[in-house]
Amino acid sequence: MRWQPNRHSHLTVQSQIVDWIKSRIEQGDWTVGTKIPTQRQLATQFQVNRSTVQLALDELKAEGLLESKVGSGVFVANNTWNVLLNKAQPNWHHHIETSIHKPNYHTIQLINEYEQRQDIIRLGTGELSPELLPINQMKQSLKCISIDSKAMGYSSPQGSEKLRVILCNYLKKRGIQTTPENILIVSGALQALQLIAMGLLEAGSIVFQESPSYLNSVHPFQSAGMQIISVSLEEKLKDKLRTLKRKRQSLFYCVPTLHNPTGHNWSWKEKQNLYQACKELQIPIIEDDVYHELLFDTPTPAIKSFDTTGQVLYIGSVSKTLSPGLRIGWVVAPSPVISRLADIKMQTDYGSSAISQEIVAHWISSGLYENHLINLRGKLKERALFVEKILEEQFRNITTWEKSEGGFYIWLRFHEPVVNKALFLNLLNKNVLINPGYIYDSSDLHSLRLSYAYASLGDLKRGLGILRELCQ
Repeated sequence: MRWQPNRHSHLTVQSQIVDWIKSRIEQGDWTVGTKIPTQRQLATQFQVNRSTVQLALDELKAEGLLESKVGSGVFVANNTWNVLLNKAQPNWHHHIETSIHKPNYHTIQLINEYEQRQDIIRLGTGELSPELLPINQMKQSLKCISIDSKAMGYSSPQGSEKLRVILCNYLKKRGIQTTPENILIVSGALQALQLIAMGLLEAGSIVFQESPSYLNSVHPFQSAGMQIISVSLEEKLKDKLRTLKRKRQSLFYCVPTLHNPTGHNWSWKEKQNLYQACKELQIPIIEDDVYHELLFDTPTPAIKSFDTTGQVLYIGSVSKTLSPGLRIGWVVAPSPVISRLADIKMQTDYGSSAISQEIVAHWISSGLYENHLINLRGKLKERALFVEKILEEQFRNITTWEKSEGGFYIWLRFHEPVVNKALFLNLLNKNVLINPGYIYDSSDLHSLRLSYAYASLGDLKRGLGILRELCQ
């Protein structure tokens, strides 16, 4: 019995005819160059109108499976097998190009790739050198940590209560009074930003920031459909924010202590001005405070320390101080915000590592963490002075910079706009990797983020020598 369309199928008769003809071609019944039956013959076989057959054939021609030859009829096209192969595979390029999360800058993709190579001198890396990590102390401390069977399972939505209680006491040193219910443990500060973008803002919201900004290099808000607007910390900040905000949802992202990428520290007055302006305009503030423990001198209080209205979402982490591999950070915020972010976190990763939380809890509560920070700050200061001496000797006539106050970075600004993609690639060819200013501000071709925290002293000297040579 010859095939006929099923009148009771959920597919239209036309769609069934298209699928049947495709199956003849795929199975090799109709090979390339085969002349297919006429419209009249097919309409008779299928017991349908010729117009239905014609529409099915037109669809197959449009897909490149069939082709008409004037005066001869309709034939299986020469490129049929290529078309069928493409049809058999998902169009991944289309999926990628139309996806929600947008690709990062090509320069940043190269940075992420080349940072994994052992032969690369990393002059811009925002990470501690392995020699600055407390590996031996960490190994010894593991013997003192009691991990029960529960710690081997999933963490609770807000994270380890034990760690949250310890953090409440630890954050008092930063002037922050909070409770375990107002803390969420996250897998690093970046996850905190992603959770905030997904859980607290609508598409089209405005995220205010300083410029240059770390946000421009990671895109947690941009990929969620939000608009990033850079503003300066000026006296008329409130009026500027009011004008730009209009009636749209918004928040202000800032790194007031050891700013990434510039290393700048806000004054007490700048913190107060921002808080008061955002409080009056009801603009929430994200205070990213992951570097404050690395300040060489005593830091000014966090913005969160004088927050009386739940205006400030405070982010901390051990990724910049103890170990990025532990993937432990925290958010301090009002209870409804914490509950919302915890719910989304459980939907995405089902909680941060319970074992990592136990390690961090032990280090903070035992005093190991504080002792490590004292030692770490001393070593980072030595590295900063080492690099600043090289800059004074080799770069004084072509750049400007501010003396480092702590953390990882010196913001090196060239007199001429030489920090472009060509310089980045030329340095890469010589196994030197930089973080150019244009990944933090697309219009900046004068600056680069110079890190003294990762490369060895020898590599720092060699890498800066190569940089100076290429910038002659």
